[in-house]
Amino acid sequence: MKKWLSMFMIFTLAAVVLAACGGGGAQQPAEETPAAETPAETPAEEPAKSDIRIGMVTDFGGVNDNSFNQSAWEGLQEFAQTSGVTVDYLQSAQDSDYVPNLNQFIQEQWDLVWGIGFLLQDAMLEVANQNPDAKFAIIDGVVDAPNVASVTFKEHEGSFLVGVVAGLTTKTNKIGFVGGIDIPVIQRFEAGFRAGIAAVNPDAEVIENYTGSFAAADQGKAAAATMYNQGADIIFHAAGATGDGVFNEAQEQKKAGKDVWVIGVDKDQSITFGHEITLTSMMKRVDQAMITVSQSVVDGTFAPGIVSLGIAENGVGLPENNPNVPADVLAKVQEFADKIKSGEIVVPETPAE
Repeated sequence: MKKWLSMFMIFTLAAVVLAACGGGGAQQPAEETPAAETPAETPAEEPAKSDIRIGMVTDFGGVNDNSFNQSAWEGLQEFAQTSGVTVDYLQSAQDSDYVPNLNQFIQEQWDLVWGIGFLLQDAMLEVANQNPDAKFAIIDGVVDAPNVASVTFKEHEGSFLVGVVAGLTTKTNKIGFVGGIDIPVIQRFEAGFRAGIAAVNPDAEVIENYTGSFAAADQGKAAAATMYNQGADIIFHAAGATGDGVFNEAQEQKKAGKDVWVIGVDKDQSITFGHEITLTSMMKRVDQAMITVSQSVVDGTFAPGIVSLGIAENGVGLPENNPNVPADVLAKVQEFADKIKSGEIVVPETPAE
């Protein structure tokens, strides 16, 4: 397990370095090198085609949820481009789709089958036990089977940091939290968020609403409207595609002249919804976890078991760019991140009663 974790950290660091270096090569002047021969116009060498096939099954939030499932699929697509493997997904419309979708990949003899989300936990245990020679991996769930790699995240740690941002940014001292389904992973988001707010602004009030769905933008919009009308000026959502409605409501509130914000989740949601309404985001590096475990299948080093990724493992945190967060607030965020890494602060995983 330590080997797996080390591999994750190395890959993440390498990915950051490559991203920082990409496009940095100097080109020769036009008079010295014909335009057709410049490095910028040389087609990138495609990876050799691999026979390995990796599939993933989503929960009913869908692969275009602008959040959790989408981050997972983007990670697999990136991996396909760099490794030459074949990737595909099956989208679940309801709970009863999980087992058939997992089984479809197994019956077609795919080399690794991912389940994306806590809700697939029981279905994957069932299918994994029935197919002991197949390889499985799950995000946000723990499946006790010898052929399953379980990847979890310390969402409460990353949520603590955006709680610090919210607590230091709010002008009304009312802050909202919109959750999807009331399950342990979403409770970790709420618990960390509340703790981060309390650490810097104990006078702030937190209003929470679990909509009961990860795929109901209308419910997210209604919940956000109620919170903003109650005086909240910042809302953090952990609700998948339901959170799209939170952003939609914030856009309407902004147009009406209200100074409101949304804190995104799982990926940098300012890329989708814009910096005008996105204060920051609590990122889970689901995409990098997908790449790392998938690479282990290619390398022949796939290792079942459980790993949990938090701030220390670069598994959660804020985006690289936060133009709406002042430097002094970001400094405070870093201060708390260091304390969490060192163990000085232990972030709660369940909301206080």
